Parts: sequence; C-alpha cells; structure tokens
Amino acid sequence: MTAAARGDATGLFATPRTVAEHRADGSILLRSPEPLGDSARCIGDWLEQWARQTPDTIFLAERDSADTPWATMTYAGALRRVRAAASWILAQELSAERPVVILSDNSIDHALLALAAQHVGVPSAAISPAYSLMSKDFDKLKSMISLLQPGAIYVSATKPFAAALAAIKPLHTAQIISGNAGDADALAFRDVAAMPETGDVATAFAAVSPDTIAKFLFTSGSTGTPKAVINTQRMLTSSQQAKAQTWTFLQPGRGDLVILDWLPWSHTFGANHNFNLVLRNGGSLYIDGGKPAPGLFATSLANLRSVMPTVYFNVPRGFDMLIAALRSDEELCRRFFNEVKFAFYAGAALPQNLWEALAELSTKTVGRTLPLVSAWGSTETSPLATDCHFLAERSGNIGVPIPGTELKLVTSGDKLEVRVRGPNVTPGYWKAPELTRQAFDDEGFYLIGDAVKLADGARPERGLFFDGRVAEDFKLNSGTWVSVGTLRVAGIAALAPLAQDIVVAGHGGDEVRFLVFPNIAACRVHAGLPEMAGASEVLAHDKVRTAIAQGLARLKRQSGNSSGHATRALLLAEPPSVDDGEITDKGYINQRAVLTRRADAVTRLNDDASAEWIGCAG
Repeated sequence: MTAAARGDATGLFATPRTVAEHRADGSILLRSPEPLGDSARCIGDWLEQWARQTPDTIFLAERDSADTPWATMTYAGALRRVRAAASWILAQELSAERPVVILSDNSIDHALLALAAQHVGVPSAAISPAYSLMSKDFDKLKSMISLLQPGAIYVSATKPFAAALAAIKPLHTAQIISGNAGDADALAFRDVAAMPETGDVATAFAAVSPDTIAKFLFTSGSTGTPKAVINTQRMLTSSQQAKAQTWTFLQPGRGDLVILDWLPWSHTFGANHNFNLVLRNGGSLYIDGGKPAPGLFATSLANLRSVMPTVYFNVPRGFDMLIAALRSDEELCRRFFNEVKFAFYAGAALPQNLWEALAELSTKTVGRTLPLVSAWGSTETSPLATDCHFLAERSGNIGVPIPGTELKLVTSGDKLEVRVRGPNVTPGYWKAPELTRQAFDDEGFYLIGDAVKLADGARPERGLFFDGRVAEDFKLNSGTWVSVGTLRVAGIAALAPLAQDIVVAGHGGDEVRFLVFPNIAACRVHAGLPEMAGASEVLAHDKVRTAIAQGLARLKRQSGNSSGHATRALLLAEPPSVDDGEITDKGYINQRAVLTRRADAVTRLNDDASAEWIGCAG
C-alpha cells in the first residue's frame, strides 16, 4: 500500500528519527536524536495556565444518558473547585501516607478531586470499579486499601458500592466522600468543592516539585498481582512534553483538541495519556459513559453522534464494534471519516483484519485512508515509551522511542527483550523495595517484559513491532518457540468475527491449541438463531463449529510452521473473570490466569476422545 493510499499525515506528526547504538555484548540502544524539551513543573501548572488564558473553554463534559444534555466544566470553573477541594484535603492532613482513593468510573467530580489532591502534593489513586462492583470476594480491593491506607475514599454514590465499602471498612480510617449529595452516610463532594479557599493551598502548590508523587496507579494484573506504581509529576509532564514533540498538530494555533473517551482513569492509557493530553494542550474532554461491551456500546455511539472528536481513541475490541456500526450508519460513517484527524489504538495489538476494514471504509467514504497510529508503554512508563507518529504499512508497528527515552534491546532466546529508561519511568512500587529492585537492570533500565522486532534493521526510524511478552512464550516438544502475542492476534483475525479473544495453549506439547472466548452475538447471528438463544445452544450449533474449523484452516494456510497455527479450538461459554484476574476492564486477557483457572478446559482440549473441541478443517 502506498503512502498516498494509506492517508495523509501532513502537519500532524514530526518526522520519525532514531539513533541506534550496537554494543559489543549484542544489545542495541535506541533513542531519539531530538532532545526532550523543558517539561512543566507539575500538571497543576497546566490547569492554572488554561484557567488564565482560556477560562471559558470547556475542559470537561459528561451526561447521564444519550437523552440528556452535556453538563460542562470550564477551565476557570475547574480551577475554582480544585482549589476549594484542595483546602479540605489540606485540612484533613492527607499525604502520600494517607492519599485520596477513588473507586468510581470517570466523571467530572472524579477528575476535580484527583486534580485537587495532586495540586497540593497529595497523591490520588483511582482503583478500577470492577474490583468494587464486579468482584464477589473483594480480595484485590482489600489488598489495595490495606497497602494505601487512604485518608479519603470517593464513590459516585454509596448504594452501588455498599458491599465493597463494607468489605474494606475494617481496613482504613478514611472519610467517605460521595458524588450523590443525598447520601446521608457520606460527605457530599459538592460540599468539599465549595470549601472556602485558604492561603495554605497556594503555599502547598508552590511546594510541589517534579519528584512529588502525583498518583498511585495499580498494574492491570495481566502478568501477576496488581502493584501500586508510583507516578511522579516528572513522569506525567515529561511524557506529555514528548507527545507534543511528536504530535506537531498540538502546537498552539494548529486547531482545537476535542476527545470523546471512555478509557478508565484507573489505567495509565486513559489517565496519563488521554486525560493529560487534553489538560496539557487546553483541549476539551467529553467523558463517554459507554464502553465496547454488549449493551454499553450503544451509549458510545450516541455520544459519538453528538460529539465528533479530533482524535479517536480506542482498544481493539472497541474498533471491532465501531466498524460494524459505521457499516450500518452511512451518516455516522461520513462524519467520522471527514472530521476525525486520525485514530489511535492501544491496550493490545490490533488484528490486521480490523486495520484493513477501517482502511476500506475510509477510502470508500472519503477517498483516502484515515491515518491509524499507536504507541507502546506500560503503567510504569506513564505510559508513553514509543510512539508511531507516522503512517505504518500494517498493524502492529509501535513506533520509535520518544524524545528523552532510551530503549535497550537484549537477546532473549530468539527474541529481542526491550527495556526502558527515561524521565517517564517510575522510581518504583509503593512500599515494595524488593519488587522495585527486581524491576530494573544494573543500568537502570526498567524490565518491562515485552519483546520487539525492528521493522527494518538498517533503518530503525521505521519503527518496532510488538513481539509478545517474553514470559508468555513457550516451546513445543519440537523445540519451536510459540510467539503467543503474535499468534493470538493472527488467530482472532482468522476466526473473525466469531472470536472475541483467544488464549494460546500447548505448553510442552506437540501442537498449539486455542481456548476461545467467543463473540456470542456474532455467533448467534452466524447460526441464524434468535436473540434469546442461550450460549450453550449457540456454541454447539453446526454453523458456528464449522466456521471455527474453517478459520483454523485459514490460519494454517497462512502459517509456515507448527508454531504459527492451532490444530484445535475449544469455545468457552463462561466469560473471563475479573475476580480471578482473567481480564482487565480494558478487555486485556491474562493468558497465564486463564490457563491456570481453566485447567479442566485445557484437559478437555487435549483429550483426543473429547467431542467438545473443534479440529482444523481439511
């Protein structure tokens, strides 16, 4: 595909440049030759700046449903409430040892309370609502509260969180704050945000430094027990400075930044990348109350029809659902491809079939391909470490090191393990010195655990491709390595649209096999069954099983060896469990947790006499 056919990125991005240093030990250092510019002292400086320069610009907006108008908050209004809430926070003597914990979804109140804490040097910690609302035992939530010992805990309303609050009550002495003013068992946030500002706020704000802890973010648990990652002000501001140097359209006077986003602020992508992108550049963030999940994506579509963003952010599952919606709504499709500058995917690798579907739709609608870009990093890198600020030829290119950040590529088996060093990298995990020590090598590079491939060894500026997680890969009995991350994405594409996600099995065996989390709705449609048909009936249908077998055969034809395809697949009727760490609320599957929890399913998948699994056709 030519650059012209892929779209036009003129004026959007900086030219990618990368310097490679090949060391005697075989490792490769990659960095940008462009130095990192001066970063803000703290993110509060951004809020103060825009409240002065563009006080009436909408900073945040939200609405209860698709039928209600947007409630908005300007930069000036936000700063007033942040300073007021900060007065209350200081009066309670909150600190890093007694931080503010937020259990609820994204909201204006959530943002204001977090910003208020950070404004006066008190960390905030947003914890995924899934641990409070979807959990049955609250074990992970309990461990997080025990670790943090918060001085204040915010919920949108006490009733939905009643069970979670009861479970953690013996573990803390925090003041409960509610976004619902009618909750008699909590302090109303509107009262906190209406406190008279005291002189202590300005003093505390002036004392905030780049090394001040801004927040604690818990790892997703996709590779183990969630850890509290220390996020300093320097991490957050340097990350956004690097973003501004790669996304040149963010320069003042180049156009307004408007984002419609659902990605949770309990994760680094939604909070540190997207929220801070808006705050750093004086943009407007419309909080999407939907998400790419059955019954909720309709809300996202209604919001998209109301507010068309400058840049569209989503995870692969969201793009899958968006494509189906655009195909069925000509007007939405026309507006989307005409008004969105480019789309950005992260959270997991985007299957190539979705990449191609977006390109096809865009070309058909507006005669050009919508630029589609990505980036790479983790909670520990706040999150930006590489950025694909150029038109890649296919999905999976995670770009080049951002200004100020170095990558070290180290041989690990037949892969290149990547490590990260820079001002965007965490100093460590809260109250976990041994975990912190283990997370860095002797040169101070963070051991992120991912593998990458150079798109072109002779031209490092052409970017890197994510090559899976080192810990997830395994060998077959033949000695052939299975690249789990790469195969997972290829498998989802081959089984599209019937596979929602795939877990790769076959450790220590002769063949690769798949555990498949099916897209029940798509399977139901494919089988021609009514909406009330249950999962067991749908997954047992001959048309579904035949389609899966044919998908496995397609994958086999595309693969050159036994490690590149699966010989069997088992469809899982039970969705992945949050309590057991099988999935995050971004939709990322924890391979290890699924294989451990569903050992019986793996046994059935390996049982030659079982009639449950589906074999590769042909």
